[in-house]
Amino acid sequence: MPDNSIFVTLKFDLLNTDPQSKARSGLLHTAHGVIETPIFMPVGTAGTVKGVHQRELKDDIGAQIILGNTYHLYLRPGLDIIEKAGGLHRFNGWDKPLLTDSGGYQIFSLSAQRKLTEEGATFKSHIDGSKHFFSPEGVMDIQRRIGADIIMAFDECTPYPCDYKYAKNSLALTHRWLDRCINRFSETEPLYGYEQALFPIVQGSVYKDLRLESAEYIASKNAHGNAIGGLSVGEPAEEMYAMTEAVTAVLPAEKPRYLMGVGTPVNILECIALGIDMFDCVMPTRNARHGLLFTSQGIINIRNEKWKDDFSMLDEQGTTYVDKVYSKAYLRHLLVCNELLAAQIASVHNLGFYLWLVKEARRQITEGTFTAWKNKMVPLVSQRL
Repeated sequence: MPDNSIFVTLKFDLLNTDPQSKARSGLLHTAHGVIETPIFMPVGTAGTVKGVHQRELKDDIGAQIILGNTYHLYLRPGLDIIEKAGGLHRFNGWDKPLLTDSGGYQIFSLSAQRKLTEEGATFKSHIDGSKHFFSPEGVMDIQRRIGADIIMAFDECTPYPCDYKYAKNSLALTHRWLDRCINRFSETEPLYGYEQALFPIVQGSVYKDLRLESAEYIASKNAHGNAIGGLSVGEPAEEMYAMTEAVTAVLPAEKPRYLMGVGTPVNILECIALGIDMFDCVMPTRNARHGLLFTSQGIINIRNEKWKDDFSMLDEQGTTYVDKVYSKAYLRHLLVCNELLAAQIASVHNLGFYLWLVKEARRQITEGTFTAWKNKMVPLVSQRL
């Protein structure tokens, strides 16, 4: 059991629970501000949410926390530049909370270019092929230098599918790495004058007994927040939900729960109902760049001919300025012409929709009507228009 003093940075206030599900709302206090949960966190892989200004994120979209990617930031611009700037907050001009992942997922995705050992992971850069090594201790040091409010333990994200033996061995390795992360975290200090929090990550693939074993191990560390990894990597949604439900039954209710890399609007609604508080996914911005819009009425492929002369706004819910200014026909025109503005408008819209969705979920939880609202929204947001 670690010394609780290493986890002094975050405070989580559980405010409301839904009477018909495990959905809950709360406040997560960090050094750079308070986050209302459940929350969706836009992904800023290389220190930026692609195509979106910080002003838009804060003032229009309503983002309360964004992500940085340890693997990508380590490679470019490099830790020396970030540290010289005074940390990622000062480097990218974002003055609200930041979370960094550990790089474990990116190394997992480089399966042909990496090698795992007890000591850590050796991998080749996707940029220039140069060789690098991440250890649990090294990843803690890297995230200290980046300076995010919430940092993640180094883990192995198991592929899907994988056999039971592989998943069990991988889980044991992730737990041993976690102990090393905690030790390193406890013997080092933050660099920029504010505290950081370390979240362990539950693994175990789609094997319920492994997931339960991992959840119990992670819960025993008494961190101020816990994450669930290794889902949304190709498994059916039903398996994701089953594993999430099993894990949330074990992870302490008084701590925030972060489901990594999830997902579609339906995934988010269903997992809020299972007791998840924090989400992130590249889907809203990545799909936006290809012309796929998420709206309160369903999913739109704006490239389709049917939108060519549709002058209605992008979404009748209309939570961002782009929804109130630009029509479907105009955005389609920009996209067909390969105008850079198309990706920006679509990204702002999709992120705005995701942030509206979790904001509305918070309101419905507070009012005790979440389950009925969720059951109405799931078929709506999943239909193709």
